[in-house]
Amino acid sequence: MKKHLLALSAAAVLLAPNAVGAEGFSINEWSAEGFAMGGARMFAENDAANMAYNPASLTKVQGEKAKISVAYIAPHGKWKADSIADRDDNWDHSGRNRVNPAFAPGLYYVKQINDTEWLGMATYARFGNMCQFERNSIVGTNAFSSRLNGVSLGVNYAKKLNKKLSASVGAEVNYVGLTLDKNLSAAAGGLRNPNAAPDMSGYPAYIQDAYNNAKDQAGQNLAQGKGDTPLHIKGDSYALGWNAALNYEFDEKNEFGVVYRSKVKHSMEADYDMHGFGAFASGGHQYGSAYGSVTLPESWSLGYGHKFNDKTRMELNATWTRWSRFDAFWVDVNPSILGKNRIGGAKNWKDGWRYAIGIEHKLSDKYSLLAGIAHDERGIPDETGDFMVPTGERDTYSLGVQYHDKKQTIAFSVGYMDVGDMNMKGHDADAYDRAKMHDSYTKIFVLSYQYNF
Repeated sequence: MKKHLLALSAAAVLLAPNAVGAEGFSINEWSAEGFAMGGARMFAENDAANMAYNPASLTKVQGEKAKISVAYIAPHGKWKADSIADRDDNWDHSGRNRVNPAFAPGLYYVKQINDTEWLGMATYARFGNMCQFERNSIVGTNAFSSRLNGVSLGVNYAKKLNKKLSASVGAEVNYVGLTLDKNLSAAAGGLRNPNAAPDMSGYPAYIQDAYNNAKDQAGQNLAQGKGDTPLHIKGDSYALGWNAALNYEFDEKNEFGVVYRSKVKHSMEADYDMHGFGAFASGGHQYGSAYGSVTLPESWSLGYGHKFNDKTRMELNATWTRWSRFDAFWVDVNPSILGKNRIGGAKNWKDGWRYAIGIEHKLSDKYSLLAGIAHDERGIPDETGDFMVPTGERDTYSLGVQYHDKKQTIAFSVGYMDVGDMNMKGHDADAYDRAKMHDSYTKIFVLSYQYNF
């Protein structure tokens, strides 16, 4: 048992900088079976991935099992926007979310200690995002590339309190790595709002002259929908969280589960570099440090499972997430950027629900079919939406197949995520007055393998 835990721990550390999700912010593709059932998989028998879906169901695992899973996520989408230099009723610029697939890995290990106690360990992605747009496009002044790598390393203890009730409690180390690229504009803020232009009065005359020249060039770039100063920010952070779960079996056919996951507050140290007209104070290049904080929200998941017979069962799931934790995203920078010591702005996301239904049907003793549908509410307002996470409501349709024998389980699933349109208003530093994401969708493939010791 010890060597299995050490191997999983080492793999988790190696995976942390590379685990990521795409098209959205909340990741639910934790196993092939779970994704195939729309994420409604809280009551699976002998599945090590119960660590992710419902740790209280670890009591359904017999013996010792290890599982590996990988999800391939490929987002697609188009955008259109109006320049603030035009301010007409036409969509003057357009482009697309460049297809940049992401991978979300998962590793799970469960050991039955005795008849009433279980220990589980897992690493998987709960939050993540990846978007990439044309580098010199008008939306690049908001973000032409954004990537949030996220992975959680968790340990859970589960206990069967009586024949019907099981409980679990666990701790989590959560990692996030942020990479953000955007084109700053020395003119956008002043054109949109004169009070937003940086105050250069305290700088030496040669810097003021350089700034004015940069601003003139920036105005020309802006008329073409471009920024003038590429900015690159990169940093990461580790933080602690916890979870608790209960599972109750009413009878042989019906059961209910609830899972709570705590908020996780990150304080991120980062570095930045920029070059171009805006970095006039250091010969066209400027380097510095950045600091920001963000709180990943807590959530409640409720599930109901029903067995129609020995071959077919169904699960219903509802997850509430307190997205309002993401009320703003500010990054403090040193030295200042275009006269500002802080960049970012309000987000004001809204709390929301995710609903899912999944069905599992045994074709034989070794083969099973799975299917699911899920709906994610949109929690991002038009007023504060941006191209870091340009996601509307999401509807996901998925199918999967599973093979299992005494020593192993292999599963594969495919899915299509229909992503709703998202309207956005330009902010002070954006070169667009309004923008819209449309015709967005994501293709998802998940493969899992479990070994029974």
